Amino acid sequence: MALAACGNADQTDAAPVAETAAQDPASQQATPPASDAASPADIPLYDYTIVNTYPHDQGAFTQGLLWKDGHLFESTGRNGESTVRKVDLETGEVLQRHDVPYEYFGEGLVDWNGQLINLTWRSGKAFVLDQESFEVEKEFSYTGEGWGITSNGEQLIMSDGSDRLRFLDPETFEEVSSVSVTARGQPVGRLNELEWIDGEVWANVWLSNAIVRIAPATGKVTGVIDLTGLSQMAGIGPSRDFVLNGIAWDKDGGRLFVTGKYWPALFEIELKERPQQGQ
Repeated sequence: MALAACGNADQTDAAPVAETAAQDPASQQATPPASDAASPADIPLYDYTIVNTYPHDQGAFTQGLLWKDGHLFESTGRNGESTVRKVDLETGEVLQRHDVPYEYFGEGLVDWNGQLINLTWRSGKAFVLDQESFEVEKEFSYTGEGWGITSNGEQLIMSDGSDRLRFLDPETFEEVSSVSVTARGQPVGRLNELEWIDGEVWANVWLSNAIVRIAPATGKVTGVIDLTGLSQMAGIGPSRDFVLNGIAWDKDGGRLFVTGKYWPALFEIELKERPQQGQ
């Protein structure tokens, strides 16, 4: 189910992600195979309620999002548009900004030990910025594509657009281990922006309205969050660019924030498990 890029395509509904299986990489639809007759009832589905709506820079092609010290930190993509930003939640104002050199397509963002680590898509390079000054302190190299990144407090966890999560040493950026993400034994690809929440990895599934909750030790999907309709709430119509992407967790406040690429709004949401049929 892995695709080749983190850019343009149409979104698909979230519910089929619970039934995801291996897929032709050339396809852009999340369609389960006809042979997969198992019920998705073992994977909980979650709906959402909007708690608050905040302004968001519609010029931001959101790649990474996190909450730290009372502010949002965000990375944006595309050559010539890639940035790392410190953002005021209430106003959406960009308080601080680092412009990534034109030749790099910015991707995911994570905070680590007073620093911000920003991936790039196909350049095999991560930039390490001082969180206060936004000055680049060093660089890391890696193989393959860079998509999303988060941390479990001991290691960095990176996605590359496939079904694989890669666990990295935060000091050397060397890969320590990896795990394949599966739903009922079948790979779930296109894993994009990542967030560590209460012992799980939450991941946007690129081109879909879904966030998957992943057990990091096994890679098993433990839940699927269906955010269908949220882009319309943001005032966004069908588009090949304006896809859902961006998860931030305020651990102290228990607040969950989500947004999308070029969205004019960022949402605080609450989740509720969807009753299974027959309940």
